[in-house]
Amino acid sequence: MSTKPVTGIESRKTDRQDAWWIEPLFTVLSLGLFGLYAFWVALNRQHYEYGPYLSPFYSIPLPGVHAKDLDWLAISPAFLVLWIPLGFRATCYYYRKAYYRAFFWDPPACAVPELRKAYKGERAFPFVLNNLHRYFWYLSVPVVAFLWYDAIKAFFFEDGFGIGVGSLIMLGNVILLSYYTFSCHAWRHLAGGCLNCMSKHKTRYTLWQRISRINESHGFWGVVSMLSVWFTDVYIRLCSMGTITDIRLF
Repeated sequence: MSTKPVTGIESRKTDRQDAWWIEPLFTVLSLGLFGLYAFWVALNRQHYEYGPYLSPFYSIPLPGVHAKDLDWLAISPAFLVLWIPLGFRATCYYYRKAYYRAFFWDPPACAVPELRKAYKGERAFPFVLNNLHRYFWYLSVPVVAFLWYDAIKAFFFEDGFGIGVGSLIMLGNVILLSYYTFSCHAWRHLAGGCLNCMSKHKTRYTLWQRISRINESHGFWGVVSMLSVWFTDVYIRLCSMGTITDIRLF
């Protein structure tokens, strides 16, 4: 039997016979396309509002400030808010696993060798910024609060209270975003971390238990909430352009 060391392209071979490459390919396409779409929406600066509906990309987390009030800015008002959810998702444990595997091939799948030759962990720039995840969570909570405000406003039309398809879409979007935000490890740690004896803090322990249950699906909430943000913006954009008509249910 040969004892020749395996190097080069041979070291990246695997005995796996399944289509292991589908998951990283889906991740590259979904994250890549969503990133390009979000950047385009931010630069577009139009068709982000229709009646009481406001695109989540333009929900400025400042009291009394509307995106149209900031048209004088040299940059799009969307950039004032996008950096928060972008930073929150980019530093998220589940998103890190996804893009490390898909974009950096580190490793692309279980039992498939990785490409890198050395490992420095997350001590070097820019990966050291992942340690800011809990702080991005703190910033994301007000953003979700403003999205709830926008979702409630979506039920109030010029002729009073009503329910449109867009109202339900915006409500569904903020619910999914809330599940993603409040199933985060940072929130779970804040609720039950740094406690030596849970029995002495029953309220925090109960909260920690509930967060832990939805935390098990944190990756799922991350994907569906990203898709819901995209779908919500597309719906509002098409209504604003006159391509489709919003249906009033009530």
